Amino acid sequence: MNIAITFKNVPSSDAVKSHVEKKLNKLDKMLDSPAEAQVVLSEEKLHSIAEVNLTCNKLKIHARSDAEDNNMYLAIDSLAEKIRTQISKFKEKQRRHLAGDKQSIKDEVLDYTDSE
Repeated sequence: MNIAITFKNVPSSDAVKSHVEKKLNKLDKMLDSPAEAQVVLSEEKLHSIAEVNLTCNKLKIHARSDAEDNNMYLAIDSLAEKIRTQISKFKEKQRRHLAGDKQSIKDEVLDYTDSE
């Protein structure tokens, strides 16, 4: 997974970078093809905000998470959980859609030929 990390109003830190990469690489195992992620980490007053744009073949995810008390690690952890949920929902929809379409197409062809 290609990860681009941008810091806004936050000093860049190797520990935060490695934490983001570790969390997103776990999610990369769920995806079928290579993905690209643009991560933006920022702080506004007392909130730490983490945003990501994840792009894969047919999948585009935008997620945002914020945490109070300037806890960037908590924001990153909740962001990773949101992305994991969205990926699993997408994969489940894709499985149901493909399985349903194949069966419904076969049924429609059989019904159409029977009526003639």
